[in-house]
Amino acid sequence: MNRVFVYWDNSNIFHGAQSLADETEGTPGARYLIRIHFAHMLRLAHADRPLEKAQVAGSVPPELRQLWNRLENEEVEVSLFDRGSPERGEQETPDQWLQLRMLEDALDNNGDPGIVVLLTGDGAGYGEGHGFHSTLERMHKKGWKVEILSWRHTCNRRMRLWAEEKGVFVALDDYYDAITFREPSRPGHELAVERAAAPLDLSRRL
Repeated sequence: MNRVFVYWDNSNIFHGAQSLADETEGTPGARYLIRIHFAHMLRLAHADRPLEKAQVAGSVPPELRQLWNRLENEEVEVSLFDRGSPERGEQETPDQWLQLRMLEDALDNNGDPGIVVLLTGDGAGYGEGHGFHSTLERMHKKGWKVEILSWRHTCNRRMRLWAEEKGVFVALDDYYDAITFREPSRPGHELAVERAAAPLDLSRRL
């Protein structure tokens, strides 16, 4: 029951960090330099509990390849999607891929549920019986504990309230300095000064 299964919608998490950066950093152009500290984010997700599996859906820009490699080195399964594909909506395929992995793990561990930790804010599709929220409800009914990690300003309100009632909601805003860092500006294109990620303090993590 204490085994943790992490499902991470990186585009949703990254865009939320960008929109918060302008308010939090207080420097022009911070949104263009903000980055997710993958190791700290992953540790915040599993909170030093046994990690059974971690799966991340991300995008394909080549400049991120080194970052994805770091996650893969920590035995995280990474699946990359072309955000600019004209055949589908930007988030359709990553979301569906993660939901399929969640349902597969629920089926493979039928009778032996664990803890599902979802990093996203997207609750779309609930009214039609699909989407992350519906998938979480199905897993919860099968005995899974549910935790959602999301930014307050981007998380679907109905999904957040449900998580607070049925499981755990962790506001990423409370860990902003530890789970993000700011890259230096390119020479001649100075925006904001660089910033390293702060140490991650899990003492407040439920």
